[in-house]
Amino acid sequence: MVPADRRSASDGALVAGDWLTLGQAAARLGVAQTTIRKWSDAGQVPTFYTPGGHRRYRRDDLTDFISRSGAPQRTAGPLVLVVDDDAGVRALVRSILEQDGFRVREAAGARDGLDALAGDAPDLVLLDVLMPEIDGWEMLQQVQRRHGRAVPVIMFSGSVDETALAAKSRGASGFVGKPFDAQQLLEQTRRILPR
Repeated sequence: MVPADRRSASDGALVAGDWLTLGQAAARLGVAQTTIRKWSDAGQVPTFYTPGGHRRYRRDDLTDFISRSGAPQRTAGPLVLVVDDDAGVRALVRSILEQDGFRVREAAGARDGLDALAGDAPDLVLLDVLMPEIDGWEMLQQVQRRHGRAVPVIMFSGSVDETALAAKSRGASGFVGKPFDAQQLLEQTRRILPR
């Protein structure tokens, strides 16, 4: 049996959004990479290794560590709600934004996204256009009815040209094409949520 702190990240089923790199884990905890390495080496934070020897951390393990130890969690960044029916897209966007200091909440569709808006309103919504049941355009209208311009929305879609124009004409605060260019996504997000 492989010790829990030396297992390979290939052991068991992987869900892309559940695993963080060393840098992402350090940013999530609000500490330097050297600090989380020391905690890992001391067995305080479970560490998984890729076949290439790179450290990976499960999001749930970091949450458990925070609650056990009282370690500082970086929560000062603006909150972004990512609404997309594709779990892989949500995980990618989460990774990009969290590395830059944003807090991220996910919704697997418009209904979940609207439910998330009923509680603590996010500072920004990143919203996919094509989703089952309620599409992104309908959700955009409902966000605007509930919050006006207080909650800006950036639309995203693989149909770049026509969707970018439609997003602007329908009152969205921005548009990002798929597949994502990480830099473009960050630039749009920072433009609306400067820090």
